[in-house]
Amino acid sequence: MSKIKTLIVDDEPLARRGLAVRLEEFDDIEVIKLCNSGQEAIDACQAGKIDLVFLDIQMPGMNGFEVARALSESVRALPAIVFVTAFDQFAVKAFEIHALDYILKPVDDNRLKQAVEKVHTYLKTQQDNAHKKKLASFVAGITGNNCEEILKKLATGDTLTDRRYPESLAVKEQGEIIRVPVATIQWVDAAGDYMCLHCQDGQTHILRKTMKELEQELDPQLFVRVHRSAIVNTKQISKLVTQVSGEYLLVLDNGQELKVSRSYRDKVKAALAS
Repeated sequence: MSKIKTLIVDDEPLARRGLAVRLEEFDDIEVIKLCNSGQEAIDACQAGKIDLVFLDIQMPGMNGFEVARALSESVRALPAIVFVTAFDQFAVKAFEIHALDYILKPVDDNRLKQAVEKVHTYLKTQQDNAHKKKLASFVAGITGNNCEEILKKLATGDTLTDRRYPESLAVKEQGEIIRVPVATIQWVDAAGDYMCLHCQDGQTHILRKTMKELEQELDPQLFVRVHRSAIVNTKQISKLVTQVSGEYLLVLDNGQELKVSRSYRDKVKAALAS
């Protein structure tokens, strides 16, 4: 059987070395590199195929969740990821199902053995795509601006749950409440304190919310802010046009054109590339 090429990622030298020594007991585990930062781990995974990553969560610069997200977006064959954390078990339960496995610090020999056995099963069944989808969905929901808040919740033992985005929005029209499927929304623009939801059927629904409130309700994997007063469904984008002036213009499938402001340009380009 070929060796399982493994990375250990932890900003604490003793923790890295300690886990490496523990893994020497497993004949089929080959520790390729001890990484002291998330970026070093990402570089190593991009440089060559890595089968397994033991990933510390709380690290300066780029924490474990952010590293996992970056790997899911940039590595074709996502390695099995086992989170390593000092958080108590009750907090860890909140994300247990989203990683291949997790182990607590200080590392217990029996628990490490169980994690390695789970890695064996995972690699044998080659469930890379399912794991990647699950992990990418999870880290996308907890990273970004709220990542530090999430880490604080874990550290204090607060309950951590997945962020679920609604499949429809409730809109009050002529005394009735109708539900507008989110997937049918092509773009949204603001009119004061009201949001205009432009849908595929040609109808426009008026929702009383601020742009910020609505943006937080919409799945960032599907919707992107393109302007201070506009949000677009990325699946409805036909092309991004660079004008002579240097400004960007979005063209939707229905021919609608929307200006992309300078401050949101990089985010829009990243959404189109994904």
